Amino acid sequence: MTVDISALNEKIKEESSFVTLLRNELGKVIIGQSRMVDRLLIGILTRGHVLLEGVPGLAKTLAVSTLAKIVDTGFKRIQFTPDLLPADLIGTMVFNQKSGEFVAKKGPLFSNIILADEINRAPAKVQSALLEAMQERQVTIGEQTYKLDEPFLVLATQNPIEQEGTYPLPEAQVDRFMMKLKVVYPTREEEKQILSRMGKGEVPEVSRVISVDKILSARSTVSEIYMDPKVEDYIVNIVYASREPHSVGLGDLKPLISYGASPRATLFLTRAARAHAFIRGRGYVTPEDVKSIGLDILRHRIIVTYEAEAENITSEDIVQKIFDSVEVP
Repeated sequence: MTVDISALNEKIKEESSFVTLLRNELGKVIIGQSRMVDRLLIGILTRGHVLLEGVPGLAKTLAVSTLAKIVDTGFKRIQFTPDLLPADLIGTMVFNQKSGEFVAKKGPLFSNIILADEINRAPAKVQSALLEAMQERQVTIGEQTYKLDEPFLVLATQNPIEQEGTYPLPEAQVDRFMMKLKVVYPTREEEKQILSRMGKGEVPEVSRVISVDKILSARSTVSEIYMDPKVEDYIVNIVYASREPHSVGLGDLKPLISYGASPRATLFLTRAARAHAFIRGRGYVTPEDVKSIGLDILRHRIIVTYEAEAENITSEDIVQKIFDSVEVP
């Protein structure tokens, strides 16, 4: 089957026109952090949940709450604490005195964009309740199972510098996040802009510029973006190299990797690369799309050994070596 790339390009340019509008609105509040903004967009376009990790004060929570205001959809912010219970998220059964029956009282998880703030502060039961909803996109209260409305997106934040009073997410649960982003400090120029704009303590207002229908339509269009079989092979080779590094001449990495990335990484890398091409207004995927998004998809899916930790080698170092060694089509 032949694909008319020029016609597809025109369609994508038209369908992705809202991306500039969304970036402009976000830019009223969020200065810099363009990488984080793009990744949040990719998450929305691919139904992929995002974990943001960074020290306090880097506008992680502000970026997510601002994005929710721009998209005309439901939004709930849940502050995770050590005394939180699963019922505080999903809801519980309450007794209705008028009818004499127990009825379901739905929790804040029944919304569209969920901000799970400081997710690593809640105990394992609460994290599991959230992550089950992320995976299955449904919640069971009592004997009744409820489907969650689309779009349903969990954007979670965690603070990497505090260990006391936290419950680190197990690797198997972190794997359910499509991307794990490392949010970094702003540049000197960006910090000066932050001071100029936010110094008086007032956050600029943003407008709702994108409807749910537009998001759902864009999701459908993203899946149509053309990916050459050679690019598909490139993605498979990258993920396979994380399990069998000798396949790309990196046999010295084998003692450093406990577990490589699963097929879930292959699927997420494919979807994210398509979405990356979409927000660039292109109807086809290039190897550069894969490289641009690869670290955020893979950094939390490669588990390093004690030997790697002793040598201060991180999963990010391993991902970079794999990308440097796998042949680009």
